[in-house]
Amino acid sequence: MSRPVSHKGLAGLGSADGHVRNRTSRRAPEVDRLEQERNLLAAGRTQIAGVDEAGRGPLAGPVVAAAVMFPEAWLRGEFPAELAKLNDSKQLTESQREDYFTWLTAHAEVRFGIAAADAGLIDRLNILQATHRAMNDALAQLTPAPAHVLVDGLRVKTLRWPQTALVKGDARSYSIAAASVLAKVTRDRQMLAYDREFPGYGFAVHKGYGTPMHLAAIARLGPCAIHRKSFAPMKAEQTELVLR
Repeated sequence: MSRPVSHKGLAGLGSADGHVRNRTSRRAPEVDRLEQERNLLAAGRTQIAGVDEAGRGPLAGPVVAAAVMFPEAWLRGEFPAELAKLNDSKQLTESQREDYFTWLTAHAEVRFGIAAADAGLIDRLNILQATHRAMNDALAQLTPAPAHVLVDGLRVKTLRWPQTALVKGDARSYSIAAASVLAKVTRDRQMLAYDREFPGYGFAVHKGYGTPMHLAAIARLGPCAIHRKSFAPMKAEQTELVLR
Protein backbone atom coordinates (compact mmCIF):
# COMPACT_ATOMS: atom_id res chain seq x y z
CA MET A 1 0.00 0.00 0.00
CA SER A 2 1.28 3.49 -0.81
CA ARG A 3 2.34 5.55 2.19
CA PRO A 4 1.03 9.15 2.09
CA VAL A 5 3.39 12.06 2.46
CA SER A 6 2.64 15.63 3.39
CA HIS A 7 2.92 18.48 0.91
CA LYS A 8 5.95 19.95 2.67
CA GLY A 9 9.30 18.43 1.94
CA LEU A 10 8.20 16.39 -1.06
CA ALA A 11 10.84 17.79 -3.36
CA GLY A 12 13.80 18.17 -1.06
CA LEU A 13 14.29 15.49 1.57
CA GLY A 14 16.97 16.25 4.15
CA SER A 15 19.69 14.09 5.63
CA ALA A 16 18.84 10.70 7.07
CA ASP A 17 18.91 11.91 10.67
CA GLY A 18 16.77 14.92 9.83
CA HIS A 19 19.27 17.45 11.20
CA VAL A 20 20.64 20.44 9.34
CA ARG A 21 24.40 20.11 9.46
CA ASN A 22 25.18 23.74 8.72
CA ARG A 23 22.52 26.16 9.87
CA THR A 24 24.30 29.12 8.28
CA SER A 25 24.49 27.58 4.81
CA ARG A 26 22.00 28.70 2.23
CA ARG A 27 19.57 26.12 0.95
CA ALA A 28 17.54 26.34 -2.21
CA PRO A 29 13.85 26.82 -1.45
CA GLU A 30 11.87 23.62 -1.52
CA VAL A 31 9.58 23.19 -4.50
CA ASP A 32 5.98 22.26 -3.79
CA ARG A 33 5.23 20.07 -6.79
CA LEU A 34 1.53 19.93 -5.94
CA GLU A 35 0.96 23.67 -5.72
CA GLN A 36 -0.39 24.05 -9.25
CA GLU A 37 -2.68 21.06 -8.89
CA ARG A 38 -4.07 22.27 -5.55
CA ASN A 39 -4.74 25.73 -6.96
CA LEU A 40 -6.79 24.17 -9.75
CA LEU A 41 -8.66 21.98 -7.26
CA ALA A 42 -9.52 25.09 -5.26
CA ALA A 43 -10.97 26.57 -8.46
CA GLY A 44 -13.22 23.54 -8.91
CA ARG A 45 -11.14 21.62 -11.49
CA THR A 46 -11.09 18.01 -10.31
CA GLN A 47 -9.65 16.17 -13.33
CA ILE A 48 -6.13 17.57 -13.78
CA ALA A 49 -3.62 16.14 -16.23
CA GLY A 50 0.02 16.87 -16.86
CA VAL A 51 1.47 16.54 -20.36
CA ASP A 52 5.05 16.56 -21.61
CA GLU A 53 7.14 15.36 -24.54
CA ALA A 54 10.50 13.78 -25.27
CA GLY A 55 12.49 13.95 -28.48
CA ARG A 56 11.92 17.35 -30.05
CA GLY A 57 15.62 17.94 -30.69
CA PRO A 58 17.02 14.67 -32.12
CA LEU A 59 17.87 14.13 -35.76
CA ALA A 60 16.15 10.74 -35.83
CA GLY A 61 13.25 8.85 -34.31
CA PRO A 62 9.83 9.94 -33.08
CA VAL A 63 8.75 12.68 -30.75
CA VAL A 64 6.77 11.07 -27.91
CA ALA A 65 4.18 12.75 -25.70
CA ALA A 66 2.65 11.43 -22.49
CA ALA A 67 -0.22 12.58 -20.31
CA VAL A 68 -0.78 11.61 -16.68
CA MET A 69 -3.73 12.21 -14.36
CA PHE A 70 -3.45 11.38 -10.65
CA PRO A 71 -6.44 10.64 -8.40
CA GLU A 72 -7.92 13.70 -6.74
CA ALA A 73 -7.27 12.25 -3.27
CA TRP A 74 -3.54 12.09 -4.01
CA LEU A 75 -3.46 15.74 -5.01
CA ARG A 76 -5.36 16.77 -1.88
CA GLY A 77 -2.81 15.30 0.50
CA GLU A 78 -2.48 11.52 0.19
CA PHE A 79 0.33 11.57 -2.36
CA PRO A 80 2.28 8.27 -2.40
CA ALA A 81 5.65 8.34 -0.71
CA GLU A 82 7.02 6.17 -3.54
CA LEU A 83 6.74 9.23 -5.82
CA ALA A 84 8.20 11.77 -3.41
CA LYS A 85 11.40 12.26 -5.44
CA LEU A 86 9.71 12.18 -8.84
CA ASN A 87 11.19 14.97 -10.92
CA ASP A 88 11.97 16.14 -14.43
CA SER A 89 13.11 13.00 -16.26
CA LYS A 90 16.41 14.68 -17.19
CA GLN A 91 17.21 14.98 -13.47
CA LEU A 92 16.76 11.25 -12.89
CA THR A 93 19.03 8.33 -13.69
CA GLU A 94 18.00 5.75 -16.26
CA SER A 95 17.25 3.20 -13.53
CA GLN A 96 15.15 5.73 -11.60
CA ARG A 97 13.16 6.54 -14.73
CA GLU A 98 12.56 2.86 -15.40
CA ASP A 99 11.42 2.30 -11.81
CA TYR A 100 9.01 5.23 -11.93
CA PHE A 101 7.72 4.11 -15.33
CA THR A 102 6.95 0.64 -13.97
CA TRP A 103 5.28 2.03 -10.84
CA LEU A 104 3.16 4.59 -12.69
CA THR A 105 1.98 2.30 -15.48
CA ALA A 106 1.18 -0.57 -13.09
CA HIS A 107 -0.89 1.47 -10.61
CA ALA A 108 -4.59 1.13 -11.35
CA GLU A 109 -5.43 4.60 -10.06
CA VAL A 110 -3.00 6.41 -12.37
CA ARG A 111 -4.55 7.41 -15.69
CA PHE A 112 -2.08 7.84 -18.53
CA GLY A 113 -1.80 8.06 -22.28
CA ILE A 114 1.23 7.86 -24.57
CA ALA A 115 1.38 8.89 -28.24
CA ALA A 116 4.10 9.44 -30.82
CA ALA A 117 4.71 11.24 -34.09
CA ASP A 118 7.23 9.49 -36.31
CA ALA A 119 9.92 11.07 -38.47
CA GLY A 120 7.69 11.08 -41.54
CA LEU A 121 4.97 13.04 -39.76
CA ILE A 122 7.54 15.42 -38.32
CA ASP A 123 8.83 16.12 -41.83
CA ARG A 124 5.32 16.73 -43.16
CA LEU A 125 4.05 18.97 -40.37
CA ASN A 126 7.24 20.36 -38.72
CA ILE A 127 8.46 19.37 -35.27
CA LEU A 128 6.30 21.82 -33.30
CA GLN A 129 3.01 20.80 -34.92
CA ALA A 130 3.93 17.10 -34.70
CA THR A 131 4.68 17.51 -30.99
CA HIS A 132 1.38 19.23 -30.35
CA ARG A 133 -0.51 16.53 -32.25
CA ALA A 134 1.15 13.84 -30.11
CA MET A 135 0.19 15.78 -26.96
CA ASN A 136 -3.45 15.95 -28.06
CA ASP A 137 -3.41 12.25 -28.93
CA ALA A 138 -1.98 11.31 -25.52
CA LEU A 139 -4.52 13.45 -23.66
CA ALA A 140 -7.37 11.98 -25.70
CA GLN A 141 -6.57 8.55 -24.23
CA LEU A 142 -7.40 9.66 -20.68
CA THR A 143 -10.65 8.45 -19.12
CA PRO A 144 -12.30 10.44 -17.71
CA ALA A 145 -11.28 13.35 -19.90
CA PRO A 146 -9.23 16.04 -18.16
CA ALA A 147 -10.90 19.26 -17.10
CA HIS A 148 -7.59 21.13 -17.14
CA VAL A 149 -4.09 20.41 -18.40
CA LEU A 150 -0.72 21.48 -17.03
CA VAL A 151 1.68 21.88 -19.95
CA ASP A 152 5.46 21.94 -19.71
CA GLY A 153 6.89 25.02 -21.41
CA LEU A 154 4.84 27.41 -23.52
CA ARG A 155 1.12 27.48 -24.21
CA VAL A 156 -0.05 25.02 -26.89
CA LYS A 157 -2.48 26.89 -29.17
CA THR A 158 -4.00 23.73 -30.62
CA LEU A 159 -4.58 21.95 -27.30
CA ARG A 160 -8.21 20.85 -27.05
CA TRP A 161 -8.51 21.37 -23.28
CA PRO A 162 -8.15 24.36 -20.93
CA GLN A 163 -4.50 24.66 -20.00
CA THR A 164 -1.88 26.28 -17.82
CA ALA A 165 1.62 26.52 -19.31
CA LEU A 166 4.51 26.23 -16.85
CA VAL A 167 8.08 27.03 -17.83
CA LYS A 168 10.22 24.21 -16.41
CA GLY A 169 6.95 22.60 -15.42
CA ASP A 170 8.47 19.11 -15.27
CA ALA A 171 10.37 20.30 -12.18
CA ARG A 172 7.37 22.19 -10.73
CA SER A 173 4.51 19.74 -11.05
CA TYR A 174 4.29 16.06 -10.16
CA SER A 175 1.72 15.56 -12.93
CA ILE A 176 4.06 16.96 -15.58
CA ALA A 177 7.07 15.15 -14.10
CA ALA A 178 5.24 11.83 -14.37
CA ALA A 179 4.37 12.57 -17.99
CA SER A 180 7.99 13.49 -18.62
CA VAL A 181 9.16 10.10 -17.35
CA LEU A 182 6.63 8.13 -19.38
CA ALA A 183 7.54 9.99 -22.56
CA LYS A 184 11.29 9.69 -22.03
CA VAL A 185 11.30 5.99 -21.18
CA THR A 186 8.96 5.14 -24.05
CA ARG A 187 11.14 6.98 -26.55
CA ASP A 188 14.41 5.56 -25.20
CA ARG A 189 13.05 2.03 -25.50
CA GLN A 190 12.00 2.71 -29.07
CA MET A 191 15.46 4.00 -29.93
CA LEU A 192 17.00 0.83 -28.50
CA ALA A 193 14.78 -1.17 -30.86
CA TYR A 194 15.83 1.05 -33.76
CA ASP A 195 19.47 0.45 -32.89
CA ARG A 196 18.91 -3.24 -33.65
CA GLU A 197 16.95 -2.47 -36.81
CA PHE A 198 19.43 0.09 -38.14
CA PRO A 199 22.87 -0.91 -36.85
CA GLY A 200 25.86 1.36 -37.22
CA TYR A 201 24.29 4.66 -36.20
CA GLY A 202 24.63 4.23 -32.44
CA PHE A 203 20.98 4.93 -31.62
CA ALA A 204 21.29 2.96 -28.37
CA VAL A 205 23.94 5.42 -27.21
CA HIS A 206 22.80 8.86 -28.36
CA LYS A 207 19.06 8.17 -28.87
CA GLY A 208 19.10 10.08 -32.16
CA TYR A 209 20.58 13.34 -30.91
CA GLY A 210 23.17 15.13 -33.03
CA THR A 211 26.30 13.97 -31.27
CA PRO A 212 29.67 13.79 -33.10
CA MET A 213 29.26 10.00 -33.15
CA HIS A 214 25.86 10.28 -34.81
CA LEU A 215 26.95 12.93 -37.33
CA ALA A 216 29.93 10.80 -38.30
CA ALA A 217 27.65 7.80 -38.84
CA ILE A 218 25.33 9.85 -41.07
CA ALA A 219 28.31 11.04 -43.12
CA ARG A 220 29.51 7.45 -43.47
CA LEU A 221 26.20 5.62 -44.01
CA GLY A 222 23.81 8.31 -45.13
CA PRO A 223 20.41 8.84 -43.45
CA CYS A 224 18.15 5.87 -42.76
CA ALA A 225 14.37 5.52 -42.65
CA ILE A 226 13.94 7.07 -39.20
CA HIS A 227 16.03 10.18 -39.85
CA ARG A 228 14.16 13.48 -40.01
CA LYS A 229 14.84 14.63 -43.54
CA SER A 230 13.73 18.18 -42.73
CA PHE A 231 16.51 18.49 -40.14
CA ALA A 232 20.11 19.41 -40.88
CA PRO A 233 22.31 17.77 -42.11
CA MET A 234 19.73 15.65 -43.97
CA LYS A 235 17.93 18.77 -45.23
CA ALA A 236 21.16 20.06 -46.75
CA GLU A 237 21.68 16.73 -48.51
CA GLN A 238 18.15 16.82 -49.93
CA THR A 239 18.67 20.39 -51.17
CA GLU A 240 21.93 19.39 -52.85
CA LEU A 241 20.18 16.51 -54.64
CA VAL A 242 17.47 18.84 -55.95
CA LEU A 243 20.02 21.34 -57.21
CA ARG A 244 22.00 18.71 -59.10
